[in-house]
Amino acid sequence: MRSIFHAAAAVFLLHFFLTVTFSVGIRTIGGGDGSGPGFGFGFSEAPDYRNGVECPVSVNKEVVSSCDPDLVHVAMTLDSEYLRGTIAAVHSVLRHASCPENVFFHFIAAEFDPASPRVLSKLVRSTFPSLNFKIYIFREDAVINLISSSIRQALENPLNYARNYLGDILDLCVDRVIYLDSDLVVVDDIHKLWNTALTNSRVIGAPEYCHANFTKYFTDGFWSDPVLSRVFHSRRPCYFNTGVMVMDLVRWREGNYRKRIENWMEIQRKRRIYELGSLPPFLLVFAGNVEAIDHKWNQHGLGGDNVRGSCRSLHTGPVSLLHWSGKGKPWVRLDARNPCPLDHLWKPYDLYTGSSIKDRSSFPSSIFLGFSSYLS
Repeated sequence: MRSIFHAAAAVFLLHFFLTVTFSVGIRTIGGGDGSGPGFGFGFSEAPDYRNGVECPVSVNKEVVSSCDPDLVHVAMTLDSEYLRGTIAAVHSVLRHASCPENVFFHFIAAEFDPASPRVLSKLVRSTFPSLNFKIYIFREDAVINLISSSIRQALENPLNYARNYLGDILDLCVDRVIYLDSDLVVVDDIHKLWNTALTNSRVIGAPEYCHANFTKYFTDGFWSDPVLSRVFHSRRPCYFNTGVMVMDLVRWREGNYRKRIENWMEIQRKRRIYELGSLPPFLLVFAGNVEAIDHKWNQHGLGGDNVRGSCRSLHTGPVSLLHWSGKGKPWVRLDARNPCPLDHLWKPYDLYTGSSIKDRSSFPSSIFLGFSSYLS
């Protein structure tokens, strides 16, 4: 009983901390009738988060560049289905960053999304007028023929595999990046995660969960095949969640890790060695050789399992990032008025006001900060 009380008290205190600081004026851009700058998108303009005097000044302070090594580089996907989650995640990063103007976002947009990259760019700029960001267009045909069926259809979305191609998609001058999923909020200073050292030539860093049953991520056919399963013979593999990773893109490119992941996806198409989507290939390539990051940086699984999406509680320990991996998403459950208790911790970052995205083709080119097309 005492542990239940302590858990409830912790959730209450965290909720109080997240909500009490939001008593600021927020202006709504656009309207539910489609008014505003060309389309109705129903997001409020976020508060204008600025650097303090203690923040370092970039050598390129006059012109912010996606190549600036003095900035914290964050990569995320950007699409209409998870747009509400992405906006909330960005908001949370800025809200808690010690130097929010020193964060640069690299957004990966799908080529055939119902909302065009032009519309998404306009929306991001209107919601975060001072945000440093660039949008890259991901060509789905780069991966579509490698994707196999999964336990949940949402996991088959080609954009889920964009993280495999960050070394190719992002500008070559970007040598390090934090990858974040769209169904999370950061409640700590992102600079702390950025400062993670990747030792012993490791390519990625992520929280590891060595108590998890690693064998369940692959089929019996995989484990019974001595040729396939020996990939782990020289390693002590642990499960890690690919929704939060620190990535050294120089080592990634040099080691051609995109191709290594693709090789396992090709085997999966022929042999069916796993049931989940984009996670198992990462485990096959990296598990046992990951820079272990504190678990507080990925309190994952809050969306429940991949079938029922049932409610989950927080893991024991401090919290720097809340992650609704799994079937259930907080905005869906909140809108259905059937939220899980922890979904209320996501709500303070939600800037959605309820109207729909309407794609229009008549936007001036000046709305673009920058676009790139992978495999164009």
